[in-house]
Amino acid sequence: MKKIASFTVNHDKLEKGMYISRIDDDIVTYDIRMKKPNKGDYLENAAMHTFEHLFATYARNTKYSDSIIYVGPMGCRTGFYFLVRDKISHKEALEIIQESFDFIKQFEGKIPGTTRQECGNYLEHNLAGAKKIAGDMAEVLKNWSEEKMVYEQ
Repeated sequence: MKKIASFTVNHDKLEKGMYISRIDDDIVTYDIRMKKPNKGDYLENAAMHTFEHLFATYARNTKYSDSIIYVGPMGCRTGFYFLVRDKISHKEALEIIQESFDFIKQFEGKIPGTTRQECGNYLEHNLAGAKKIAGDMAEVLKNWSEEKMVYEQ
């Protein structure tokens, strides 16, 4: 079988940040790396779940909502994927991420989509943990730029 693109990235060199993972026709996949891989520190499930609800809700309520395809966690629990149509520039994608993380770190109230009818694991949420992740990543991405979105070889 052909090796998929994300398995060709050297995870020993990967740092926290936002990277262009791949571009397929008009779809851009961003790798939002929130933890350094293979260091024993991973996103905690309940916090990651809450982060996903807030991130997806915020991003899909921006003026770019029609171009956002997917917001979701990586199985390795070191980050999230963010898939958009290429109508959104890399700079705009970064701005959406930065705004989303600011929203999450300041969020108060009922987490969207957390009733039994809305969520398949509605009891497993951790708002404080999600806010901590967002605060950490907001600092990492504060001075991020398009030029930094390339994986180190």
